[in-house]
Amino acid sequence: MTVWDDLVGQDRVQDQLGAAARDADALVTAHAAGEPVPPGSKMTHAWLFTGPPGSGRSTAARAFAAALQCVSPDRALGGAPGCGFCDGCHTSLIGTHADVEVVRTDLLSIGVKETRELVRRAQLSPAGGRWQVIVLEDADRLTEGAGNVLLKAVEEPAPRTVWLLCAPSLEDVLPTIRSRCRHLTLRTPSVDAVADVLIRRDGIDPERAASAARATQGHIGRARRLATDERARSRRAAVLKMPLRVEEIGGCLKAAQELIDTAAEDAKQVSEEVDAKETEELKAALGAAAGGRMPRGTAGVMKELEDRQKRRKTRTQRDSLDLALSELTGFYRDVLALQMGSRIAIANADTQDALDRVAGSSTPERTLRRIEAVIACRRALDRNVAPLLAVEAMTMALRAG
Repeated sequence: MTVWDDLVGQDRVQDQLGAAARDADALVTAHAAGEPVPPGSKMTHAWLFTGPPGSGRSTAARAFAAALQCVSPDRALGGAPGCGFCDGCHTSLIGTHADVEVVRTDLLSIGVKETRELVRRAQLSPAGGRWQVIVLEDADRLTEGAGNVLLKAVEEPAPRTVWLLCAPSLEDVLPTIRSRCRHLTLRTPSVDAVADVLIRRDGIDPERAASAARATQGHIGRARRLATDERARSRRAAVLKMPLRVEEIGGCLKAAQELIDTAAEDAKQVSEEVDAKETEELKAALGAAAGGRMPRGTAGVMKELEDRQKRRKTRTQRDSLDLALSELTGFYRDVLALQMGSRIAIANADTQDALDRVAGSSTPERTLRRIEAVIACRRALDRNVAPLLAVEAMTMALRAG
């Protein structure tokens, strides 16, 4: 099992990264031997991975980080870096390698303070590995100030530091940063490829794996969750009933409220356990007394943690809503395919009766307007419109068609 095995349906990207990893290995070897750097190297200090959600951007970045740290003896015999078994590969993949920093955020943005800490680390020499690698999974969440801080580090990197940035598209990253990175575009994996990896790696029943892969249209993470989590399947089923519940105004408002309540409950379940653990750990670190009394001067630190937890909960709720809206868009996409007589595969085949009913009672023009209403709701949420108002406006638009 190599480090590339989890990279589904990305043969071209795998070949490019493999070639760069070989050149990176040659660079380190030449440097250690005091030899000149080999000409024509495909290795560079900054990479930008883009692609649609679920395409495996962060998976590709972590696999490349592991290949850069590979210490397999087979390399001396012509073997490619990234064996997946050596200490460098293994610790990089599980997140314990001292020279691989994986940065992901559960907040709405990454600020200047966090970015300055990354830049400081980037100036250090590798502690024991071959490269200092920083994987920034949410480069699209950098604030403008944070992006400007990062620019200097990407522009003038330390000799053996590699930045691996991940974002949905080029437009999500500052032009000054993306112009200094080597760009790799990942595509959405095929449904068959996602189903195969669920069966092979996760041991999921073939029928359920195929259904989950088809329903999520190649989104690996969502497919795995749908195949393994009963609650996720129940929530999806409830969302896909919405088009049948918006025939009356009362049904529109009720469906909107239930969608918001479900997202809030998801956020609560995710955050409660994590928040309690973080709070207790911080109190212990600050030397809280046995009765729970905090030392003087620590109120500001506790308030900062509470604000962070609140922002994380907001993002979790937004992510839950966004997933529901994606599923709703997929439903109307299937309706439009039926209305137009298209031969493309239906994603939501398990709701065929509902699809037929909506397709038969409407027109392609109305279906397109409904898809536009869902997209408008997502944009409104991005602009911080109150979630309930945005979803209510959407359900009323779905009713009107």
